[in-house]
Amino acid sequence: MRNETNKSNSNIIGRQPVLESLRDGAQLERIFLQKNIGGEGIDEIKQLAQKLQIPINAVPIEKLHSMTRANHQGVIGVNSIISFHDLQESIDNVLQRGEVPLFVMLDGITDVRNIGAIARTALCCGAQIMIIPDKGIGAINEEAMKSSAGALQRILVCRVNSLLKAVDTLHLNDIKVFTAEMKSDLKVFNADFKQPACIVMGSEDKGIQPFITKAADIQFTIPMQGSFDSFNVGIATGIILFEASKQRMGFSS
Repeated sequence: MRNETNKSNSNIIGRQPVLESLRDGAQLERIFLQKNIGGEGIDEIKQLAQKLQIPINAVPIEKLHSMTRANHQGVIGVNSIISFHDLQESIDNVLQRGEVPLFVMLDGITDVRNIGAIARTALCCGAQIMIIPDKGIGAINEEAMKSSAGALQRILVCRVNSLLKAVDTLHLNDIKVFTAEMKSDLKVFNADFKQPACIVMGSEDKGIQPFITKAADIQFTIPMQGSFDSFNVGIATGIILFEASKQRMGFSS
């Protein structure tokens, strides 16, 4: 008996259904594989997932049992609720419309509510693209969608297998990469966001990865009063993007 697609929770259950979806180029949120699993179809699933930049999570069999009562054969694919886009094609699309690029890159942000809130703020402030890695980021699920108020379906989301390669792509298109740093001398309201720009936002616990900071063009800081550690990443993104939007709309400080 052929394994069925579970429509109620958007899961694709079983090796062959997942494999067929990948062969058709389906955009999956991620694939759950039973730890240390092998056998028919597994290697091809892994190869196609890598090619399509779909994250694979190796999990205990108990995790898979909790997701379905069907015969999952150690493989469950989760359908994406949004479409992912190629980064270079998306940049070309923005440039062809005659717009100045304003992008946001998320590095290690795992709270899905923050991801949704950032997408909403980005869209409201005129950003066209949100770049995310294929690993180490929260799932773009129903909760993220709710937090974004639907913005995740309107902003172009580009999922990449390397943020550093994404930075290279941005540089090849003359787009400056900005990072927020606690100790920078440049204040956010003095940074020039009128030029083609991509703003990198890091996780609240670890911040931006050092190699991304090193590859960035401009570091700036958000000045704060008092001695508290830092802003929530969603709030910080809002402050930065509002400043960028204000500059682009021609409002003075």
